[in-house]
Amino acid sequence: MGLFDAFRYDGKRVLVVGGATGMGAAVVQVVKDAGAEVVVMDRADVDVDGVKFIRLDLSDKASIESAIDECGGPLDALFECAGVADGTPGIERINFIGHRHLVERAIEKGYVGKGGAIGFISSAAGFGWQNNLKITKEFLAITDFDEATKWTQDNGKADYMFSKLTINTYVAQQAFPLLKKGIRINAIMPGPTDTPLARANADMWLGFGQDYRDETGIEPSTPLEQAYPLVFLCSDAAAGVTGITMVTDAGYFASGVVESFEPAGPVVGFLSGPMYGDAS
Repeated sequence: MGLFDAFRYDGKRVLVVGGATGMGAAVVQVVKDAGAEVVVMDRADVDVDGVKFIRLDLSDKASIESAIDECGGPLDALFECAGVADGTPGIERINFIGHRHLVERAIEKGYVGKGGAIGFISSAAGFGWQNNLKITKEFLAITDFDEATKWTQDNGKADYMFSKLTINTYVAQQAFPLLKKGIRINAIMPGPTDTPLARANADMWLGFGQDYRDETGIEPSTPLEQAYPLVFLCSDAAAGVTGITMVTDAGYFASGVVESFEPAGPVVGFLSGPMYGDAS
């Protein structure tokens, strides 16, 4: 065994939630090529040679429980890649509450244990999560599936941005208790990425940061370019990394923070601020 083998997945069994299209589909291809046994869960059909498919509706608690029970264990890595845009019924469950229930059921069942890793796809829309801890932690304290759903609807938080702020908070919050069980958890925060979901919301999602891309001569990220860092974070090569949300936006936010690309400054300042109240 060579040192670089830590980046591979030989002998590992992984689950990709939302692996039918976009970044999730790219994760499936990368981990399969890296030697993993792959299980995919999605509402849409998945027909990839050598990959087990389980149908899943993340908005439905019973569907989640049935799917994870069918999957069984062990699971060396769990990739949480499914997500939908604003206006989709059940967005609060599909983008976070369902993912959380699936992760926690897999751990409770013993399917993910010591040496395991969990990776979420968040979004650059969640960049300001540290300044929204008061409201995200209030929400995360509600662990019941139905009560959490009702809270988002009653408080006007059943939206894309809040789901991504919550993912980032959840990853940080769970780093310590999960590490005591030998499990790591991380996320990536992609910038504009050329996926079917992004193309369906092109003006907002793919239009964001176009001036930056024009000046740097780059295109929106490909799904593979986002899959690579997520797969790394769940590999043994990242054994010392947990609780982080890696910004994978081709440097837009970093350039905005230091104002090396001045037009990004106000955008980053807005997204970095408290959207839903102070951080105390």
